[in-house]
Amino acid sequence: MTEPARPAPSGPRWQAVDWRELPGWGSDDLLAAWPALRAGCQRPAPGWAEFCARVALQAPADAMELTLLLMKHLRPWRLAADNGDTTGLLTGYFEPQLAASRTRQGAFQWPVHALPTDPALRRLPRREVDAHPRFAALELAYLDDPFGLLQLQVQGSGRLVLRDANGAERTSRVAWAGHNDQPFLSVARALLDRGEVADATPRTLSDWARRNPSKVREALAVNPRVVFFREEPLADPNVGPRGAQGVPLTPGRSVAVDRSVIALGTPLWMDSTEPWAPGAAATPLRRLVLAQDTGSAIAGAVRADLFWGWGEDAAQRASRTKQPLRLWALWPEGVRP
Repeated sequence: MTEPARPAPSGPRWQAVDWRELPGWGSDDLLAAWPALRAGCQRPAPGWAEFCARVALQAPADAMELTLLLMKHLRPWRLAADNGDTTGLLTGYFEPQLAASRTRQGAFQWPVHALPTDPALRRLPRREVDAHPRFAALELAYLDDPFGLLQLQVQGSGRLVLRDANGAERTSRVAWAGHNDQPFLSVARALLDRGEVADATPRTLSDWARRNPSKVREALAVNPRVVFFREEPLADPNVGPRGAQGVPLTPGRSVAVDRSVIALGTPLWMDSTEPWAPGAAATPLRRLVLAQDTGSAIAGAVRADLFWGWGEDAAQRASRTKQPLRLWALWPEGVRP
């Protein structure tokens, strides 16, 4: 169950600053962040009611109007780690879009499981889940790519493209419903360490699985954690999955944060670099984002996971996102974080 967002704790990790200290402030197309800002105001944190009422009144005519709205009613706070370090880490995630079948057939052999009602079944490690007969009744669909299944479990939600008997395609969403309380260990890291793959991109891992079908099940068993799902209708394919704040995520504008430090719904100014130009000169990635999700691997004040969207391009961007990050939280004037 999603809880209402709470203000972040006060302390040395937050320092009030002037707008001029935000690198690149004024260069971002803030209107691109407007849908995420408006969505976040559907579940405002304490202290945000007045600002969110203004957001609900009327959409800004242009980026300048939105810039002035933010600068008039909000104040920037620089975030730092407990040791005072203001540089952290930006990573990326996405919503996989995967071919699926309702029946086990042909290459479609890798099941997506619903959450067991039996607590004993929920705690079984991956190796036992794959072999246990009672899980057959919990199979929502089958994928043709074992690393697509692993990708789905790591990302926590995804889209299944299902072909009906008449040949028509239908897309549904599977959302995180729980996991088996087992530790997470990286299958990709194990393959990299053994020299079986040169990189950990989704395409490379899927290609390895096609070339090494006899090794796949043992490779996946390195990670004992299994994530379970529930299926949801996908009424609008242009709407992202719901994050921990309970609102749909906006590609390129929603981030997962450590909610013990940053309240869900908080606008953030991020200063990082673009992830998709290996070996090239670093291109600044400076933009307004919204804290609308969380994750077990996202810990600390200067830590964010940027939601890139869905599909192949989003997968590639997410897999390459691992850059230094600086963050500023924007909070209503007169409300201390």
